[in-house]
Amino acid sequence: MIEKIIAILNEITGADAGEIQPDTELFAEGILDSFGLVQLLVALEDQGCTLDAAELDRDAISTPEKLAALAEQAG
Repeated sequence: MIEKIIAILNEITGADAGEIQPDTELFAEGILDSFGLVQLLVALEDQGCTLDAAELDRDAISTPEKLAALAEQAG
């Protein structure tokens, strides 16, 4: 799942392969903003994983690794 999330993030942000790592701080480093988060959630939903943006804590989704853990729990 983490590879999918990083691939989606690369597509959304235009980051080069390898630029976003599992422990990259997405918000603190300015890689992801609110609009990018919505794009990410829509892309994950297209993959069959639904996360409710209203219930997400920014700290809980601050890295691809944390996002992957939530996505795996959500199924």
